[in-house]
Amino acid sequence: MSGALIVDRAGPAMTIQDLGRPGLLHMGVPRGGAADRLALCENAALLAQSPNCAVVEMAGYGGVFRATCDMAVALTGAIMRADIDGQPVNWNAAHQMHSGQILTIGAATQGVYGYLGVKGGFQTPVMLGSRAAQLTCNIGGLLQSGDTLEVMPATSFNACKLDVSARFGGSEVRYIAGPQTDLFSPDTQKSFQETIFVRDAAANRQGVKFGSSGAQFATDGQLALLSDAITVGDIQLTGNGVPYVLMPECQTIGGYPRIGTVIPQDMPIVAQSAVGDKVTFRQITLEDAVASYENEQAITRSLTARVTPLVRDPAKMTDLLSYQLISGMVTGWEDA
Repeated sequence: MSGALIVDRAGPAMTIQDLGRPGLLHMGVPRGGAADRLALCENAALLAQSPNCAVVEMAGYGGVFRATCDMAVALTGAIMRADIDGQPVNWNAAHQMHSGQILTIGAATQGVYGYLGVKGGFQTPVMLGSRAAQLTCNIGGLLQSGDTLEVMPATSFNACKLDVSARFGGSEVRYIAGPQTDLFSPDTQKSFQETIFVRDAAANRQGVKFGSSGAQFATDGQLALLSDAITVGDIQLTGNGVPYVLMPECQTIGGYPRIGTVIPQDMPIVAQSAVGDKVTFRQITLEDAVASYENEQAITRSLTARVTPLVRDPAKMTDLLSYQLISGMVTGWEDA
């Protein structure tokens, strides 16, 4: 038996995402998947399930969702205002929703990409081994008001929370050298790492533009470069010397020079940087990057150990009288 979460009102850029479609670059299919994969792991840890379970990704704004059965939901990623039937609920936490209840998720107050997950994951169609929407490949599409998302019921669930690592507001982003890094002069590479970049308004699931007031960054003979394979995290410098960090739905082949590739651990910082946030880039060795790398399953296991019960404040519980607070009564005259 299954139930559903009905999308009563969809935000402007809501899609179903999971870990994407790795291994298909040779077929012209980018990896895709969640923009903030760490948030996907946090969601999975709260619900005690695989990080590859499908979630709703919300870019900048959420929506209104109605439960047709009892279910457990988790909220992670960019901080967004949320309530269930008008009662505010914690972010970076998992909650029980009962049949008929309405979850309302508003605008992001920190970050860009927020995630709504359910116990068991959303049961949407699988294509090429993934449920993720990839708009650049015409796989899936934006969620629309009135859509029905099939879920597995969860009749009993203990609310819980997770303290997450800060990654909003911009920060230092680490990258490793790539095949074209040495095409940039040592002075250009040094200047790139000393420059403070500002996240531009030009950004989506294909790439994020970072502007600066400093010099442009170019290579000699860059117009003669042959197109070759590119991947998520590549820092591509366009003809006018402006860097773009490529995101999950980036193209699979490109001809602009790339000064390096952002390591997976720091891609959440890029994904969650909002317009105006300041970012710097620092090159690290491949050995250091490999030593610090963990895959999504390992990250989820470590996060699961940090999940704790979510204790509600009785002063804010509008349904307090519905709880059995005592197990019985005595007259006071019974023998001790």
